[in-house]
Amino acid sequence: MIIEREQDVTVAALAVMERTSDPRLRQIMISLVKHLHGFVRDVRLTEAEFREAAAILVELGKLTNDTHNEAVLMAGSLGVSPLVCLLNNGDDGNTETDQSLLGPFWRMNSPRVENGGSIVRSETPGATLFVQGRVVDRQGRPVAGAEIDVWHASPVGFYENQDPEQADMNLRGKFTTDADGRFSFRSVMMVGYPIPTNGVVGRLLKAQDRHPYRPAHLHALIFKPGFKVLISQVYDPNDPHLDSDVQFGVTKALIGNFIRHDAPHPSDGSVTAPWYSLDHVYRLEAGEAVLPRPPIK
Repeated sequence: MIIEREQDVTVAALAVMERTSDPRLRQIMISLVKHLHGFVRDVRLTEAEFREAAAILVELGKLTNDTHNEAVLMAGSLGVSPLVCLLNNGDDGNTETDQSLLGPFWRMNSPRVENGGSIVRSETPGATLFVQGRVVDRQGRPVAGAEIDVWHASPVGFYENQDPEQADMNLRGKFTTDADGRFSFRSVMMVGYPIPTNGVVGRLLKAQDRHPYRPAHLHALIFKPGFKVLISQVYDPNDPHLDSDVQFGVTKALIGNFIRHDAPHPSDGSVTAPWYSLDHVYRLEAGEAVLPRPPIK
């Protein structure tokens, strides 16, 4: 149609979206155009601001590489990632869920480790952490043979792909649950850390006077045919940024029971105090087991 006034632009764009053959894509595009055009009208977006917004989108792409994903970082910083997660899990957002953000640092093909083994692959100073995990279904029945991919930041706040001082795949490992749905491993106690702030996300946080910190957490990705892939994070309840996570990822269901022990370990004399332990249950929901696309290589 020939455009006569600003309202005609939306009418014309919606007419084109209506012709999309795929029903789900048609639904998404119609809603996107309605909300996007509504946003432009609501804030009276200027031409200069539009050009800046387009440049920011380009920059998000340029800043994303094999070891960093700025787009995923931005999605979390705007609260989009946790919203999508909660809407699609826990009976479509109606009940508590162990599902959480994938984050920008998951890697495929972590090394396999026997239950009880260590995921520390290079010198990593920090208090020892012993993790006991159990995987169950929604009825509390153990899930045997589930594949558990775990990863976390070091005690200085870096994932191994960010830190040349750490060995490749340090603080990452893949386990298999036993007949009782259990797995266990040894690591070092993680700390909270600032997300990367040398890009678009950092400028946004500065403009909004927001801190860049994520509370200390342990990642897990659990795969078992017949169940939806569980992507979870377990948070340290004593972290000072627990209620102000820059990525809006902390829910009550994800606050773990990290226990500090100031006495010597009862069975391992090599472990000095203080040391920590975590015993956590992961609950799987029935569904199709589809692995996500890794945000980094």
